[in-house]
Amino acid sequence: MKSNKIVMTVLGSAGGVAKSVLSILNKSVVDTNDPIHSLIKNSVIHLIDLNQKEIDYYSSRFPQLYPHFILHEFDLKDTKKLTKHLKNTKTAVVIDTSWADTVEMLQCCNKLGVKYVNTALENTFIDENEELFEGFQLAERISHLEKHKDLFTNTTAIIGSGMNPGVVQWMAYELLKDSKEKPLACYIVEHDTSFFKNPLIAKENTIYTTWSPECFLDEAIASYPMYFQHHTPLYLYEDVYDIEFKVNLGKKQFYGCLMPHEEIFTLGKIYDVESGFLYKVNDHTTDLIRSNLDDVDKLWDYDMEVLDPQTAPLDGEDLVGVLVVYPEKEHYMYNVSSNEEIFSKFQTNATYFQVACGVYAALSVLLKDSIPKGAYYVDELLHKTKNQYGKYLTHYMTTFVTGKNKHTDGLLLQRMRRFNS
Repeated sequence: MKSNKIVMTVLGSAGGVAKSVLSILNKSVVDTNDPIHSLIKNSVIHLIDLNQKEIDYYSSRFPQLYPHFILHEFDLKDTKKLTKHLKNTKTAVVIDTSWADTVEMLQCCNKLGVKYVNTALENTFIDENEELFEGFQLAERISHLEKHKDLFTNTTAIIGSGMNPGVVQWMAYELLKDSKEKPLACYIVEHDTSFFKNPLIAKENTIYTTWSPECFLDEAIASYPMYFQHHTPLYLYEDVYDIEFKVNLGKKQFYGCLMPHEEIFTLGKIYDVESGFLYKVNDHTTDLIRSNLDDVDKLWDYDMEVLDPQTAPLDGEDLVGVLVVYPEKEHYMYNVSSNEEIFSKFQTNATYFQVACGVYAALSVLLKDSIPKGAYYVDELLHKTKNQYGKYLTHYMTTFVTGKNKHTDGLLLQRMRRFNS
């Protein structure tokens, strides 16, 4: 008798993003109102990691989902072994939360017709030779993917569906789809105030972030500020943390730093507007970077920690959204997730939860919707296919704030101020 079980493989299963995705699926398996409940209830989930966790890690954190797991430990650089695994297990969907090379993972899936979703672009050659690409790592990652992207015709792949990139493109789509006036700009904005509830436990000279500190530093100190204008990436010859830009979201205002980000490249291709990513993290890490602007390279030698609420209680929230600028007004949309609330429900921090919601939405599209084969960024998925990405997303990410400013602060260079000014 033919099995009706859906088989999935999670790459990088021991990491923070995977933990958060599995936390959501741990709800899906018992939530009869969940759009993919029946599929997850009848699933087999293979978990692969180079340094796999013990069985107790999974059984204690995901008790409802745990009976569906099969654990594996091997290096994803061994693409022959991965391809053999996908074929032998009859994997239908790969959820890639690893640091493995994105193009290589897609090639394995394309060979067998396996569907695929990930959250960010990874390139092992660039990771291992960062000095060759200093300042422009992300542009090189995207250029490498673009050379292969149209060749993935035997898979259905959604590339970069976390929070940003991912959910933010859906927000931009929602704000712009019915706009009768041409906007001047579309900015992705994030203000992450997450930090220890007891700030006294923070260690001096330690980089604290709510996601990979190494990847954060790639954007914060190893890249130039970048934005898009007329479908073209433009770079400022400045330290990222030497300049900052005003963001006004009604009652929420902050100054964020301009950093390169995947969604800016994809939005910049589709919309002829100025676009950029403006990001502010906790004051501890911000102050640490700014106190070392004369020699930022030494920050790589500092201790680095992900803010994990299972290690110590967290306060604060992560606000991520979109600001659309018109000649005389601004529209905005954002989600703000509280660490305390998210931990009580999903045992993870706010940032990882937001990323996991983007993965969940894309996974649901791959499992439920009829999407033509090919590789899509989220904005391409929304523009080119019929799907219910937004419906799936809002099953767990339930609250979005929308609003309007009756004036505008203008384009990026009009919003800019120097750190010491």
